[in-house]
Amino acid sequence: MSPLTVDSLNPAILKVEYAVRGELAIKAEEYRTKLKTTGHDLPFDRVISSNIGNPQQQGLDQPQITFLRQLAALMEYPALAELAPGVFPEDVVQRAKHLQNEIGSIGAYSHSQGVPLIREHVAKFIEERDGYPSDPKNIFLTAGASAGVSLLISMLISSKDSGILIPIPQYPLYTATIAQYSGKPIPYYLDGSSDWSTSLEEIKIALDKAEADGTKPKALVVINPGNPTGALLSEDTQIELIHICEKHDLVLLADEVYQSNLHKPDTHPFTSFKKLVSQLKSTVPLVSFHSVSKGVLGECGRRGGYFECTNISPEILALIYKMVSVGLCPPLQGQIAVDTLVRPPKQGDQSYPRWKEETDKIHAALAERTRIMADRLNKLPGVECVNSPGALYLYPKITLSDKAIAEAEKHGKQPDAFYALQLLDETGICVVPGSGFGQREGHWHYRLTCLCPGVEEYVGKLEKFHHGFIEKYGV
Repeated sequence: MSPLTVDSLNPAILKVEYAVRGELAIKAEEYRTKLKTTGHDLPFDRVISSNIGNPQQQGLDQPQITFLRQLAALMEYPALAELAPGVFPEDVVQRAKHLQNEIGSIGAYSHSQGVPLIREHVAKFIEERDGYPSDPKNIFLTAGASAGVSLLISMLISSKDSGILIPIPQYPLYTATIAQYSGKPIPYYLDGSSDWSTSLEEIKIALDKAEADGTKPKALVVINPGNPTGALLSEDTQIELIHICEKHDLVLLADEVYQSNLHKPDTHPFTSFKKLVSQLKSTVPLVSFHSVSKGVLGECGRRGGYFECTNISPEILALIYKMVSVGLCPPLQGQIAVDTLVRPPKQGDQSYPRWKEETDKIHAALAERTRIMADRLNKLPGVECVNSPGALYLYPKITLSDKAIAEAEKHGKQPDAFYALQLLDETGICVVPGSGFGQREGHWHYRLTCLCPGVEEYVGKLEKFHHGFIEKYGV
């Protein structure tokens, strides 16, 4: 008998599920491979990966930000500045020299917490954003925000009765990580009838249920702007959430990676939890996460991010440092991308006009696609879709007939997963069913990104499929 079997592994990993790269994503890759073969019988000519916020993925092709790529090139191969004189703007050359003097070769490990100079720049960014001090000693650079989230949850779960409050719907990273470390998710439901607002009453209900179940709540996760919903919290709601954390001795985990993806900034602005915790002089332990994977950079593959600790004791900071040091250091190119995130070109810099043009175009394209898609989806029978004010997604609710639900059950699928699989089979569009994010019983959704170019063709395929589906199964 082999010493390596499924039964011989840590049983916690068998409970881990990650819908964003689950069954539909795997099948989409199989179709992508099949499309390369001659004589394939697929009814579409390309796979559209609308399942994940991966802006620069082939087929989505969000343009790279020139400033970041030029800086990355010079950090990778410093001799380029002399080999190609005049090719790189002077502010890029000077930025690269400044970082090179601090880092040396990016082939070497950095400080485990991240390059000190870059952490200083992150602290300055936070201070300018919020108007309150930030200490580089409280900032940890990470391989994307996900690495930081996983680390903090792993440290917070101290027994099988430890629970983490998570919004439903939520990004599957949270349920997957909680399962990996044998904790308990404590779901609180967002209000889909009110633009996916956060209900304080739902959080209180969740806390009461946790107490009745013998679960010890350790932290409250808030995703702002929301994923998959795109909702933005009002400052009043954020303040109430801080008070709930104070009352129930909860750590506040603020996932703020979409903070610059604002489609309606005049009516739906972003306010960080750090700002409000500081303003209130609250003692709530707060960990705030940010990333280079979203926003306008979309540099998912570089794995760059950070988290800032507020009201965290030196003893806990030392333990966090011990844990990050086990991984030696975050990727250097990811750290360099973080430096660009928090220190973009300023007006008067040689690179500023191009940076401004590129970022404005991306913001405008995302906002316009979101508006068009929400408008068109809302005109479909049995579909309700909030016009998301933030993030990169829409999360339409779909009404499915008894006939469709029965057919899904016959195939051993959740009804919205059955719908999504049919959509993939017929159109090549890959989405994520709402059952992968969590939803109220009897409600069905799917998440799709607003990153796809050619929005008219893309939405046209969604419309044609939906009409065909209800013609076959009814509404």
